[in-house]
Amino acid sequence: MSERMSAPRVKARAGEDAVVLDDDATLHAMGYPRKLTRRFKAFDNFAISFTIINILSGIFSSFGFGMNAGGPRILVFGWIGVSIMVLLIGAAMGEVASAYPTSGALYFSAGKLAKRHKGAWSWYTGWLNFVGQIGGTAATGYAAATFIQAFVQLQWPSYQPTVHQTVLITALIIVLQGLANTYTVQLVAVLNRISVWWLLIGLVVIVGALIVIPDHHQSASFVTHFENNTGFTSGLYGGMLGLLVTSWTFTGFDGSFHMSEETVQATVNAPKGITRAIGYSAITGLILMLALVYSIKDYAKEAANGAPPVQILIDGLGLTTAKVMLLIVIGAMLFCGLANLTSNTRQIFAFSRDGAMPGSRLWHSVSPRTRTPVKAVWLAVACSLALIVPGWWSHTAFTAIVSVNVVGLFLAYAVPIFLRLRLGDAFESGPWNLGRWSKPVGWLAVIWIALSSVLFMLPQASPITVDSFNYAPIALVVVLLVATVWWFATARRRFQGPISYGRPDEIAAMDLI
Repeated sequence: MSERMSAPRVKARAGEDAVVLDDDATLHAMGYPRKLTRRFKAFDNFAISFTIINILSGIFSSFGFGMNAGGPRILVFGWIGVSIMVLLIGAAMGEVASAYPTSGALYFSAGKLAKRHKGAWSWYTGWLNFVGQIGGTAATGYAAATFIQAFVQLQWPSYQPTVHQTVLITALIIVLQGLANTYTVQLVAVLNRISVWWLLIGLVVIVGALIVIPDHHQSASFVTHFENNTGFTSGLYGGMLGLLVTSWTFTGFDGSFHMSEETVQATVNAPKGITRAIGYSAITGLILMLALVYSIKDYAKEAANGAPPVQILIDGLGLTTAKVMLLIVIGAMLFCGLANLTSNTRQIFAFSRDGAMPGSRLWHSVSPRTRTPVKAVWLAVACSLALIVPGWWSHTAFTAIVSVNVVGLFLAYAVPIFLRLRLGDAFESGPWNLGRWSKPVGWLAVIWIALSSVLFMLPQASPITVDSFNYAPIALVVVLLVATVWWFATARRRFQGPISYGRPDEIAAMDLI
């Protein structure tokens, strides 16, 4: 990019040892002692966001929606366009991450970048981030449970999935992911490394099979085919809804930001982790999207199926091979949920460290044996389990709760980027920055988040019924209402934003060795 951006990168490479030693000094300067172990290298930091984005999980979960909302034209070209916009969001977030490499990430930087009302900006950003991540963990677990049951039904046709079974399997998945996060951060790092190779090798296997095995592929021009089965007469509106497929997939890349305090050379590796995860996901996701689109055999039949990508695999590869491919997808979903819970835990740890959660002293404690915030892990598990409980009675109720996942996360992404823009030249950038591109990239990111958030809250199917109604606006209003009442009732008197534990030299003495 600019000289302003590239020069610090050279400096970071040339003075690598100095940067490593400065990680804790940077944390001390921001007011915090070191409690977590720095065992995440550059690849590990990238791996957590790449795993949470998880193109196999995202595309297989939402491909059917896209088949009915725009079809191949929107699935492919919408993927390209939205990926570019998300990369801009990631670059703008990376610049903030380089300046404030803490587990608090979004809420911490919002509190530091705000000119006034620092506590309020930090409070709302933190709770949007928290609810979005809890919803993401619950939704990913639910998707995995759904696909597990699809596999079981293919293996044993007499099996009939029920809502109750889906909820129970989801709960089991989340608890097991909690157990994995209870142990050392080194285990989490290893699992995330495995997940990257699982995703990449799985992508090659699935795409290769879809290219080689089917005896029929669509013509090259099929990529421009347009479908609008949303029930709305406007093709433009239906196509715009199809853009949500890509937006649904590209969430959770703030995971690299949240892992800053456990990453070496975090001022450089955290922003690199964010942007690389988005960039590689965009490229590999496009390859998978094209493979699925050109393997469509019977559009009407597959689009009407409960899990269109699964039907595409069966029609093109045969039942046995399709089941193997489905196992790869299920594995990717499980890795996705694990990484999402890890990121969620670090946000809880940091938010509690600043006294912003009930029982804060409990949630920011760190196990002396594993050096991980074990109690925060199980709070995240408990909250995610609470979100899936309504699904026992109604899938619509569950959807209403987790629908705030994407909107909450992207609004939380927008706040520190907007505040950084409003701060202007007074912003003190880190070694990874966008230079003269900072403002145009930042404004494009904020504008896109605003537009896509509106799109997420519009009706997505017609006729509008109790089951098809989009409950995201209601869920978002409830979250903001609770946060507002809580803020004015008690929080504004005790929470003023990120706190400092003392002078850097005093804080250094508090480090857990």
